[in-house]
Amino acid sequence: MTLPSDIVIRRAESHDIAALGELGAALMRAHFAFDPLRFLDPGGSGDAEAGYGSFLRAQLEDEASVLLVAERRDRIVGYVYAAIEPLSWKELRDECGFVHDLLVADVAQRQGVGEALLDAAIEWLREQGMPRVVLGTAAQNDTARRLFARRGFRPTMIEMTLEL
Repeated sequence: MTLPSDIVIRRAESHDIAALGELGAALMRAHFAFDPLRFLDPGGSGDAEAGYGSFLRAQLEDEASVLLVAERRDRIVGYVYAAIEPLSWKELRDECGFVHDLLVADVAQRQGVGEALLDAAIEWLREQGMPRVVLGTAAQNDTARRLFARRGFRPTMIEMTLEL
């Protein structure tokens, strides 16, 4: 799918943080709706928009991460957050690129924005010399899983949760 000509993918800047906080809180709400026992309650964790915005602001300063936005007419309509993760004996994997967040606002879905953001993050990770890209997605998020499969991702781990 070709990205609409009025959408630009660019690196996030500090003036984008309020919009990114709103999108991050939307990501939290979506996951909480999938499984409220597993994921943080966006209403119960204080101001989700400010909290997630603060978290993403810190990522802007990290040279081992990239935060990209999709912008349409001065409005942020999506973002991706990816980082270089070191070797992990706990996760039994070598250093790799990791896509932590990918979210597209409802008004820009099914227009190729998610694919463009994902591709841009993958390209940045490739430029950093990463041998592979890993990501996780909610088991119930069929739309995201289809996108990732189209881009060549394969399932490798399944997280399981037991409430105590």
